[in-house]
Amino acid sequence: MTPDPIRIQAARALLGVGRGQSLDAALAQALDRTHAQAGLGRALVYTALRHAWSGAALARRLRSTPGRAPRAEIGAVLQIALAELRYMATPPHAAVSESVSAARALDAASAGFINALLRRYLRERDELEAAISQEPEARFDHPAWLIEHFREDWPAQLPQICAAGNCAAPMWLRVDARSNTRADYAAQLDALGMQTHAPESPAFALRLIDPVAVEVLPAFSAGAVSVQDAAAQRVVEALDPRPGQRVLDACSAPGGKSAALTERIAGLDLTAIEREPGRAKRLRETFDRCRVTAKIVIEDAIEVARWWDGRLFDRILIDAPCTGTGVIRRHPDIKHLRRPEDLSAQIRDQARLLDALWPLLAPDGRLTYATCSILKAENQQQIASFLRRTPDARGAPIQLQAQTAPVSSWQNLPGAGDEDGFFYASLQRSL
Repeated sequence: MTPDPIRIQAARALLGVGRGQSLDAALAQALDRTHAQAGLGRALVYTALRHAWSGAALARRLRSTPGRAPRAEIGAVLQIALAELRYMATPPHAAVSESVSAARALDAASAGFINALLRRYLRERDELEAAISQEPEARFDHPAWLIEHFREDWPAQLPQICAAGNCAAPMWLRVDARSNTRADYAAQLDALGMQTHAPESPAFALRLIDPVAVEVLPAFSAGAVSVQDAAAQRVVEALDPRPGQRVLDACSAPGGKSAALTERIAGLDLTAIEREPGRAKRLRETFDRCRVTAKIVIEDAIEVARWWDGRLFDRILIDAPCTGTGVIRRHPDIKHLRRPEDLSAQIRDQARLLDALWPLLAPDGRLTYATCSILKAENQQQIASFLRRTPDARGAPIQLQAQTAPVSSWQNLPGAGDEDGFFYASLQRSL
């Protein structure tokens, strides 16, 4: 059986996200991974999702004659085609031709419609792009509610935040300190033609100039290196564990932060909690590959009575569930799947985690609260509220970047240092 053209597969994945599927689930359902152009298909879907609001604005203007909108699959083919013409290197004639062919395979009567709209876009590109730039959602390619939150929290940085969210993320690596020095591993990559950039910090981070499949990374399967954004790697400095300490990773899957801690600090007595069995399976796989020794508990961390043995922890990491607004560049479906009401639910759950786990921290112990969000309600305001209601908690100094003064909390915005948006706060319990 001949597989559907790759642009039809991409259109169906796009529709899957529109129906509420995660991007990973939509791609798994719609995209044939054995297709010769599977990589192109993924790139088309990611690009169309990143630029869906401007793409929709263009489609409305291109359909200048009022009338019924095209059927869903044809509309998705149009969105895919516009993304390809605007942001990808495909020659315009090829993008138009292949998109028209895809439309024809779905509905012969729609081929001329798609052809006319795409050719009109190419003729009037400058005027159309200028026109949609007057619409905030189209200009920033984010939903209005997120734009307003970004504007309220980071007014001067709004354009940069949205621009970063609309770009492809780089591929960051974390070198296992037990296996290689960073310089040695970079030399191995260089010998294979893979160029890297080594920042001043984090100490074991490498950024690949061109992303590759993990299978080609030397000794990846043996845990010599992992894929992890540089901002997430800063968890070691934020938590500041010492050899032999009892450590809790309360929201641990997929396990990258626990692995980073174990690679850098010897002899940790680590407990990792994950409430979803499917994610716990992935956690075990990460731990096996990275040679992490830990007690894995499949439970909701908030339900302390169900899993805690009564022994206090020297360090607690709460990598809290959040809106993910700092990692939109990696997960463009966040812009489509999150809703304004999700924020209040996340804030409530984050506060419950802090309140439930704080009593498990030993006197003079340290709790690190982390999110991949840039919304102050989940970060600075969440921590300020916790400190007001928790008399024995105070901020603890952390130094997450070289040549900067210690701080008790740190917010990175998306793209700064070519890193994800990320927040850390370090809290110490009074003796």
